[in-house]
Amino acid sequence: MEIKNLNLFFRSENQDHQVLYDVNLFLEKGKIHALAGESGCGKTMTAMSVMRLLPKTAYIKSGEIFFNGENILEYKEKQMRELRGNKIALIPQDPMTSLNPLYTVGNQLTEAILTHSKVSKRQALRQAKEVMKLVKIPDAESKLDYYPHEFSGGMKQRIIIAMALATKAELIIADEPTTALDVTIQKQVMDLLQDLQKEFNTTVLLISHDLALLSNYADTVTVMYSGHIVEQAGVKEFFSNPKHPYSTALLNSLPNTNSSLKLKTIEGAPPSVEETITGCKFHPRCEFAEAGLCDVTLPELKEKAQRHFAACLKI
Repeated sequence: MEIKNLNLFFRSENQDHQVLYDVNLFLEKGKIHALAGESGCGKTMTAMSVMRLLPKTAYIKSGEIFFNGENILEYKEKQMRELRGNKIALIPQDPMTSLNPLYTVGNQLTEAILTHSKVSKRQALRQAKEVMKLVKIPDAESKLDYYPHEFSGGMKQRIIIAMALATKAELIIADEPTTALDVTIQKQVMDLLQDLQKEFNTTVLLISHDLALLSNYADTVTVMYSGHIVEQAGVKEFFSNPKHPYSTALLNSLPNTNSSLKLKTIEGAPPSVEETITGCKFHPRCEFAEAGLCDVTLPELKEKAQRHFAACLKI
């Protein structure tokens, strides 16, 4: 998957507002690529652009999204329906509301398989049992007759992952997959996702604001701020040597084991899409911002070290 110069806008009564600015991403086959940043920075809108599941008021003004060499922005809706779930699967933010409460888990799994595969109902049921076992749900076969409310949050998230595996998706977009789960269950779910990703050589786009979680599971980290990509690097390089002041501030705000150190915060809040900020979008919150430079010139994403890119005028 490769995203090239993606520009996304929201329509409004008075004027359109830009949400994504020339977003460029390359997802390497069989790797976990993390998309990080505060809420509202454009992570989910990037993912929804890939799925072509944008709100009615949103539109892609320009750009290209290549999947297996084809620009899927040129696909008709029928082609996208065949792609969604079949080749590209989404693990949504909230497992509590992602399953239909009126149908058993088995019904929902087999329906997903029948929708995307040319198999009989018996074969679909067999596949459903297999993927339930793959995601390590105890007594998987009998659990097919359970309804969603009979599962814990962590088990529901496993079932969502099972749906993605059932269709043998090549790309899984995991949008905050551990939201609303406690820390122990978060680790179990992420360990499972990582194990399955390695076993099936699946590509994963992992969206999260939890940098501590990303440090343990991602291969590459891309940081977004206000619709712009501000930094991109391999996970070890990113955590050991962040380049952009925003990335540094995010890492400094993480809790640490030294209780004597005061937890640092980033002053202010990310701008809304209606706000007009000239120059670097982060400059109103940046302690290194230089008047007459950072508030005037929009920095480009450039390679600052080997395969380490950042958009900052001060480095």
